[in-house]
Amino acid sequence: MTGSRKLEVETNGLDVIDDAERRGTPRQLFWPWFGANVSVLGLSYGSFTLGFGISFWQALIAGVVGILFSFLLCGFIAIAGKRGSAPTMLLSRAAFGVRGNRLPSAISWLLTVGWETVLTALATLATATVFERLGWGGGTPTKVVALVVVAALTVAAGVLGFDAIMRLQTWITWITGVLTVVYVVLVAGDVHWDAVRALPSGSPQQWVGSLVFLMTGFGLGWVNAAADYSRYLPRSSSSRGVVGWTAFGASVAPLVLLVFGLLLAGSSPDLNKAIAADPIGALTTLLPLWFLVPFAIVAVLGLVGGAVLDIYSSGLALLSAGLRVPRPVAALVDGVIMVLGTVYIVFFGGEFLGQFQGFLVTLGVPVAAWCGVMLADVLLRHRDYAEQELFDPAGRYGDVRVGPIALVLVATALGWGLVTNTSADWLKWQGYLLEPFGLGGRDGSWAFANLGVLLALVLGFAVTLLTRPRVRAQEAA
Repeated sequence: MTGSRKLEVETNGLDVIDDAERRGTPRQLFWPWFGANVSVLGLSYGSFTLGFGISFWQALIAGVVGILFSFLLCGFIAIAGKRGSAPTMLLSRAAFGVRGNRLPSAISWLLTVGWETVLTALATLATATVFERLGWGGGTPTKVVALVVVAALTVAAGVLGFDAIMRLQTWITWITGVLTVVYVVLVAGDVHWDAVRALPSGSPQQWVGSLVFLMTGFGLGWVNAAADYSRYLPRSSSSRGVVGWTAFGASVAPLVLLVFGLLLAGSSPDLNKAIAADPIGALTTLLPLWFLVPFAIVAVLGLVGGAVLDIYSSGLALLSAGLRVPRPVAALVDGVIMVLGTVYIVFFGGEFLGQFQGFLVTLGVPVAAWCGVMLADVLLRHRDYAEQELFDPAGRYGDVRVGPIALVLVATALGWGLVTNTSADWLKWQGYLLEPFGLGGRDGSWAFANLGVLLALVLGFAVTLLTRPRVRAQEAA
């Protein structure tokens, strides 16, 4: 998509992309999505998934279903990008109204800023662990330097914008792809199939909990950014190609990494426990010293690849939420927040896994509700968006559409009542509907199934399907 054009700061923000700038084919969507999801963090998800108390085969099925399904949601929402040539959270105005869309935009901003902060923190911790094993330090000075380097790469790409991201992601894809294969070969001897096969099976409730966790950790973490890259494609591009290349590019690396991560974590209880505190750094304990520096490169680049897409989309979400600044400035603002959040996680945050799960599930509920609404809205439309009216409160899409906003709020309230986060003290108020709904309360068998995410997704989708007349009226206006 970038061609041979000179690399410059992208000036497009919430703008509709001109015909002259729309280029490329759906196949090129593979690069940003693969580069953003090839992170070795995918290996650690094997440990996270087994933490639900399920067997290898149960975890494998949950991974295949959760990853493929959630990234297919991204693919379907990406169709809106090529139809409207605008960012995801601007196109969301068609469902929520021009100013009514500020609520889901704010939620989207929180999610993407949270993700970029988590990824930057993990890259910082991983670098410190590698340096410590090499005897080069690893304490506070190393963490500070690592944070500066990772943040500089992420913020620079976010400020430069689309062309820089597409070029960076292509390089990240090749480098991390090759080095990840080398990592797998080096540690393959640490897989002990007898130990993996001996893992006891869990209950259906535990399996559902792992499925929802994987959905929120992968595709549902990207749905609010799914159209940000397809918007540069010509409108004549194949919708099937947009869906297919988005879902394939995003899911192929996580699927492979998850399977191998399950084998490693299932083979070693000590490694499984260590990953909870340092998800990337713990993986270095299996490596020979000579590969530690290449591992640091693949770990940092993989995490930066995800953080770069997040900071770009978080800047767009911030603009859609109402901040009136140029897009590069919005990305810079998010970069400052990302650095402050990383400092807290790295130096004051304590154990990582509990806080991470709490973050995913809590924001996963309102994002799932928005995703259900957006999916149904895209499905109901058969024509391109009236682009200029996405900026006009008096236009066909309206100003504040109370129905969809109320739907997201109700679905979120119900969803939070059916999830629990006991590992994160500040989220123990959730799960208030588990007892009234006869699901055993916060200590019952359904407590960690996190049904609230699924409920919010299904409720948002099903109720929005009933609004076909509204969509028909908009398209006929």
